[in-house]
Amino acid sequence: MTENTPSDLSRAPGEGVLGPNPTLLIVDDDAPFLRRLARAMESRGFAVEMAASVAEGIAKAKAAPPKYAVVDLRLGDGNGLDVIEVIRQQKSDTHIVVLTGYGNIATAVTAVKLGALDYLAKPADADEIFLALTQRPGEKAEVPENPMSADRVRWEHIQRVFESCDRNVSETARRLNMHRRTLQRILAKRAPR
Repeated sequence: MTENTPSDLSRAPGEGVLGPNPTLLIVDDDAPFLRRLARAMESRGFAVEMAASVAEGIAKAKAAPPKYAVVDLRLGDGNGLDVIEVIRQQKSDTHIVVLTGYGNIATAVTAVKLGALDYLAKPADADEIFLALTQRPGEKAEVPENPMSADRVRWEHIQRVFESCDRNVSETARRLNMHRRTLQRILAKRAPR
């Protein structure tokens, strides 16, 4: 892979974009993805710290609050939103991007309310993540060409209710008039396209 030039991204990697504090915390429990993303972000000028769990992410955020963060939503030991909350408490101007393979509108809204700049569904490549981390105030992401399917709309509604019930499965099932086990199976699956 070749180094990016200013014409590749319309800005030189790291040059004048990252500012004087290029610290980046990446929190993801997918070890190969974590290492690949860390290398890619280092080549773009970031000083990268890696964490593979919520506990490790929180500890690193408290020890040295980063200027930039990429946080996976679902981690083996909990929810990435907890890491975002701690980062915001430590450093309110951190640029945060949430990554997840389980993308839905409700958690995107929650992530943005906690201070995330953007919400990207996996697999997101390093260029997408770099652009999301370094977007200027007022810049907007492009609108997708394809509308949501009916299955995706149903999934989004279930996720919105689940988030409004503070992720309580029993209460969500009651509100949706759905059996709790059926809801658990739906929640365990990836979002439909």
